[in-house]
Amino acid sequence: MKDLKQASKSTTPGKGGLTPEIQSRIGHQLRAMYDDVVRQGVPDRFAELIKKLDAPGGSPNENGAGGSNDNTGRD
Repeated sequence: MKDLKQASKSTTPGKGGLTPEIQSRIGHQLRAMYDDVVRQGVPDRFAELIKKLDAPGGSPNENGAGGSNDNTGRD
């Protein structure tokens, strides 16, 4: 019975209806996922795109294809 009372204290929901233990587990999982993403680094194609955008007059579309903003055919 004493164990049940201790368990109920540690499983009392905090803010958001989650117990502190569950919040802690979620936090650990999120940190692990974030660390994994950070270790992967920036893909080469993204780095190239960033370089193009940072260059004077930079545009992601070198040949001007796609991405037209002239709204042709719209009312």
